[in-house]
Amino acid sequence: MAIGIWQKWTAEREALLKSAVGCWIPIETLREYLSGLSGPPLTMTDVGQRLRAFEEEPYANYPNEDLRDGCLALFAREKAEGTELPAIIGLLSGYVEGEEERNRLEREARNKRRREQERQEAEQRLLSGADCGWTQIGKAPIWYCRSNGRTFRLKLTPDKRWEMHRISGLSAEEKGKLIGRYGGRGDATKAVAQIAYLPESRF
Repeated sequence: MAIGIWQKWTAEREALLKSAVGCWIPIETLREYLSGLSGPPLTMTDVGQRLRAFEEEPYANYPNEDLRDGCLALFAREKAEGTELPAIIGLLSGYVEGEEERNRLEREARNKRRREQERQEAEQRLLSGADCGWTQIGKAPIWYCRSNGRTFRLKLTPDKRWEMHRISGLSAEEKGKLIGRYGGRGDATKAVAQIAYLPESRF
């Protein structure tokens, strides 16, 4: 039975082609196999455009160019051994899924290293006396920033508000001068921008 406007496409053909999305199977191989299933003969354009339509569907596994050579190498090996196309597609789907997961984990690891490096660099700026945005020292639940040479401390209170003090050093024991209580760090940042350049007598 044809599927909607795609009159050459039976459910069997649709299922097989959809399973090949993202696997880099040569179009000619797909056309040859699919034409052997029930239904009218398919052209290269029939298969290419139907595959493209599948690739453009929401949440589709769009072909990853970085995996193309690996997929084609696996395909050539399995075809030479006589493996049936549905089995090759299953193998390639697993390969693509595994490589995507490996790449995701590698990206996460790189991002984690980058964030840690940025955190350490920000901490060093703070400790050296340079101006900096909100920065933690180690994993302490206290944030510091310095603007125009003036240092501010921000800490989350039990009622989920951010309490900001103007301080002279970085000692956690220093009480400092209360500047205000804010709903988020963004509000505290705006307050710092407004007061950091005021004369000392103004706050």
